[in-house]
Amino acid sequence: MGAAPAAIEALPGGRQPSGPRRILVYQTLLVVALFAFWEVLVLTKVLPVYLYGQPSGILAKFQAQLADGELLSHIGATAFASIVGFLVGTTLGSVTGLLLWLSKTAALVLRPVIVAINGVPKIALAPLIVVWFGVGLGAKVAIAASLTFIVALISVYQGTQEVDEDLVKLMRSLGAKPLTIWRKVIVPGAAPWILSTMRLNIGFAMIGAVVGEYISSKVGLGYMIYNAGALYDLNGVFVGIFCLMALALVLDAVLGKVEARFKW
Repeated sequence: MGAAPAAIEALPGGRQPSGPRRILVYQTLLVVALFAFWEVLVLTKVLPVYLYGQPSGILAKFQAQLADGELLSHIGATAFASIVGFLVGTTLGSVTGLLLWLSKTAALVLRPVIVAINGVPKIALAPLIVVWFGVGLGAKVAIAASLTFIVALISVYQGTQEVDEDLVKLMRSLGAKPLTIWRKVIVPGAAPWILSTMRLNIGFAMIGAVVGEYISSKVGLGYMIYNAGALYDLNGVFVGIFCLMALALVLDAVLGKVEARFKW
């Protein structure tokens, strides 16, 4: 228990870090401890390296792939497909969810269709998507967009139903038309739901992109993980997984900044 406080006191100036900085120190110490424990278990042969990989081997693999540019190309491909799929799916889904408020009849008619589509694992649509969009970037973006679209639609439409009904009744009593109520009350009222959906959807977008890379791609972290697994290169698999984790953290942090900037 004394190691963490000692590490904190060892920071430049010997001063206690602020709350967020202290949490970062603890997080770093936790990750280092886990990797050190993993390395020890492998070196002492408690864990077989051919089944679990090895932190030092993962680091060496990472450095080698980073040096020859291969890793950056895979990260860039996955990031691009995820971001484009996220933007397309989230935008279309959010707009559709908002528009459904204007017609309760349309919402009721489409509800079973939406529920049915949401219940279908998107991997089942992969053969159709490959036929329609080919085996390149289009397929990855389409799968990512299909995942994020349905999540955004359901979440944002639910957000429109949670808007203060008293405000809606007040606007109606003042003679406001439905489109005016939608623009002045519903869209701003659903904004927090849109922002929270964005944070949720970045993970779904990455899932879609990686699934697309598994199925029909020659580049990307999904392809890299699949290929390394086929060759029983566990260190390569872990490099891909950790890069996906890092990419998810970066994209989530960016969306966190956006959410804070437009906080309602």
